[in-house]
Amino acid sequence: MSGFRCFARFKIAAFLLSVVVPVSAQAQDAGTLNPKPLSALANPNDPALPAKELFGRRATPAKMIPQPIGFYSRGCLAGADMLPIDGEAWQVMRLSRNRNWGHPALVSFLQRVSHEMRTQNIWTGLLVGDMSQPRGGPMLTGHASHQIGLDADVWFTPMPDHRLTRQEREDISATNLVREDWLDVEPQLFGARHIALLKHVAQQGEVERVFVNPAIKNAICRDARGDRSWLGKIRPIYGHNYHFHIRLACPAGDQSCRAQEPPPQSEGCDKTLDWWFTDEALHPKPVPPEKQPKPVTLAQLPDACRAVLEAK
Repeated sequence: MSGFRCFARFKIAAFLLSVVVPVSAQAQDAGTLNPKPLSALANPNDPALPAKELFGRRATPAKMIPQPIGFYSRGCLAGADMLPIDGEAWQVMRLSRNRNWGHPALVSFLQRVSHEMRTQNIWTGLLVGDMSQPRGGPMLTGHASHQIGLDADVWFTPMPDHRLTRQEREDISATNLVREDWLDVEPQLFGARHIALLKHVAQQGEVERVFVNPAIKNAICRDARGDRSWLGKIRPIYGHNYHFHIRLACPAGDQSCRAQEPPPQSEGCDKTLDWWFTDEALHPKPVPPEKQPKPVTLAQLPDACRAVLEAK
């Protein structure tokens, strides 16, 4: 294996384990009208207890000054705002998950950008999937990131011309834009409107990254015309064929939020993208149980997350 491929494999494997890969509760997975409450923990003070068991049981936000605390994949959220389930240009999906919470900057961003795209005839409106839990932190299912209130999943399905019922929000599936062989997009589904949608999002100054399936990134590299300065923010990762993932940068001057390294200055349409279409990437070897990462405990999160968890 070449040095480049070894390096790429190491970097991407580390990224997959620590940042954004969903393991369940994906955009297309149905929800329920009657979510069952989680059972009480026998010993919530057990230091070995995964933090996701604690944060997953907090149904309301911490009444604190808004702060994203820690890193996108290891942190929590104080003073979260809720994105209302209905807006002029957005609707929240999978309400049973209670994940339409975020830092006020994210909530404001989604409201503003959805309105801009509707008035500019770019997109009819956003169907918003998972944002964060009321207090952020690790989730019981679905994501390694989305922990500090600056991440949001948006479906590739345009908002319909009517208010979806609660049942529809739990049942209907997002649109898969990628072919079954994972090598390209479905041409009858993906087109210029999707490029315009992703371009508008990526061009916003507060957006740090937009994650999409590698086949979608490749289609954008191939088909985008005119100004291509925004392409570097579009980052390839598996698990993003039904939705795209918006990541905002840490708010300016916020010392509690740990920033991610900026994306490369290039368009990202070079050999680093080619790797995603190799057999090594498309058919990775299973990770043995003993090498799989262990769930993060509360002690492994920033110290301030304990106060967020315990706040009334």
